[in-house]
Amino acid sequence: MDAHARLLELTQRLHHLNTQYYLHDTSEVSDQEFDQLLAELQSLEQQHPELAQPNSPTQRVGGTVTRQFAQAAHRYPMLSLGNTYSEDDLREFDERVQRGLEGAPYAYVCEQKFDGVAMSLSYENGALHQGVTRGDGTRGDVVTANVRTIRTLPLHLAGDCPAEVEVRGEVFMPNQVFDELNAEREQNGESLLANPRNAASGALKLQDSAQVAARRLRFYAYSVLTPGRHFTSHSQALEAATAWGLPVSATWRRCANLDEVLAYIHEWAQKRFELPVNTDGIVIKVDDLRQQDQLGLTAKSPRWAIAYKYPTAAARTELLRIEYNVGRTGAVVPVAHLRPVLLAGTVVKRASAHNANQIAALDLRIGDFVFVEKGGEIIPKITGVDLSARPAGAVPIVYPSACPACSTPLVRPEGEAHFRCPNERACPPQLKARLEHYVSRKALNIDGLGAETVGRFFDLGLVSTPADIYDLPQRRAELITLERLGEKSIDNLLAGIEQSKAVPFARVLFGLGIRYVGETVAQKLALHYRGIEAIMAASAAELAAVPEVGGVIADSLAHWAQQPESLALVQRLQAADVQVTVSGEPPQAASDRLAGLTFVLSGVFENYSREQLQELIQQHGGKITGSISKKLSYLVAGDNMGPAKREKALGFKVPIISEDELLALLPTD
Repeated sequence: MDAHARLLELTQRLHHLNTQYYLHDTSEVSDQEFDQLLAELQSLEQQHPELAQPNSPTQRVGGTVTRQFAQAAHRYPMLSLGNTYSEDDLREFDERVQRGLEGAPYAYVCEQKFDGVAMSLSYENGALHQGVTRGDGTRGDVVTANVRTIRTLPLHLAGDCPAEVEVRGEVFMPNQVFDELNAEREQNGESLLANPRNAASGALKLQDSAQVAARRLRFYAYSVLTPGRHFTSHSQALEAATAWGLPVSATWRRCANLDEVLAYIHEWAQKRFELPVNTDGIVIKVDDLRQQDQLGLTAKSPRWAIAYKYPTAAARTELLRIEYNVGRTGAVVPVAHLRPVLLAGTVVKRASAHNANQIAALDLRIGDFVFVEKGGEIIPKITGVDLSARPAGAVPIVYPSACPACSTPLVRPEGEAHFRCPNERACPPQLKARLEHYVSRKALNIDGLGAETVGRFFDLGLVSTPADIYDLPQRRAELITLERLGEKSIDNLLAGIEQSKAVPFARVLFGLGIRYVGETVAQKLALHYRGIEAIMAASAAELAAVPEVGGVIADSLAHWAQQPESLALVQRLQAADVQVTVSGEPPQAASDRLAGLTFVLSGVFENYSREQLQELIQQHGGKITGSISKKLSYLVAGDNMGPAKREKALGFKVPIISEDELLALLPTD
């Protein structure tokens, strides 16, 4: 089979497997077999770039860097909907519809109002052509490379569809993904994302689509538009969208009259909290498309649709106490324990108490009656205090000065929200959390050794560092004596430990739990340095020059590398045959034209991304650094370069060159 035929075969197969897995929860092949097929397709595309397709399954993982989002006009304006919180307003809306249709029979379609980012997707001859944000309703940003990473979104429509199709829908971050992302940010002492909608919106604005892919966004279609009239009703269009393979939430319902609409609203007042995505209301649309045309539009919104919004979920209850939890990176996070109260369909006993600043701003006291909200949030949070009900004995909250776990005096780094325990070496919750992180799914993913089991082993004194995990096979006899662990479970666990030695270096580096070193940063560092020893030998300035790293991450990584415990841990992992280097031959240098020269890149460039220019410099023998000094050879300046760097370079008389001048330094052959 020739390369072109094999590439098409792989593309169709992978599209099918993606659809089965993400839309129908069906795994037809193992993860390993899927990865092998994807790797083969990537290899073919690299060997034959002229055959690569824009909607290839390889685009799911991202990698396209967009330095500036173009804008595009919407073929059909994306109008906003009128909102109401009142059932009386819905009755008035129904009366207006009845008058506008002059008494003709009509029906409605009710849909969940998903709290995400409105998106317009155009398909041409069944293939995804363009993704555009809502923008101002008439024009939006073109984010096609980013929406291609959404796994539930078909890159090719199935079956018989019109040549031109525009799909409207909502891009969202699932609640579980949002929780995981915020938990990681909290562990790292970073500010928490406000809600899943903001997180999804921020992800779509990222310039590197590989980072967007890591956010695991999803999409629900709620409208289909085509030139001419292909459908008689909105419900028929939704059914067609489903048949084409588009993800349409099964929660929509056709309602014969307003009473059925109100019944749907009441039914979902609590059921909506069971969905994987936040909703804040119900969208009601006249079903018949000709009747929609008859009712028409106002300047801002359609007369044939309205959004009913549920009130923000809130409750009032008593604050019983504050518990302080210590995370993997030492952040001490306050958690409020409440008198149980029903909120948004669940009984809430705990809520976020934010941080020391917010506790002081609210003048929060033990015994207070506090207001707790969910709204667009997943984790309940305290939003205020009912001062009129404050008891005389309410006790002001004094933030602890010492770690609640190990009594080490807390520190609060400048600019950070949380106090921290600096006892990285011996604080039990930090050690335990780092072990749980090391065995987690995104890191080593050790079969049979999940967070609960490794936490139990820590409590029993069997492990305290990731390296201790690789001593467990020698302690099999001891493990057999433990309750709730049979010989088969132990053998599976030990086999999982052995298999983890083959996990790629980037995931091992991520698994070490170094503060600020997330998945993307770990991948960039592994690709750049190709081994842990080179990373540990690099200076903070050199680390900061690596794509996606920067000063804060570099300082944290350099600090970790300087600790004797870190070196001892790495040496033990090496001795256990864990992958602490990138396998395979490093890329060969293209030339030594830039040997002995060092560069700083700043700003946005026209023809290449900053990362691509850095790779070019390194391929020709040059070095990248993150700081400007007298020893610097060149500052490469793009658009919007920081003025401070320019002034510093001028002060040191460092030559400032453009992107074109840099390229002129390279060999032309």
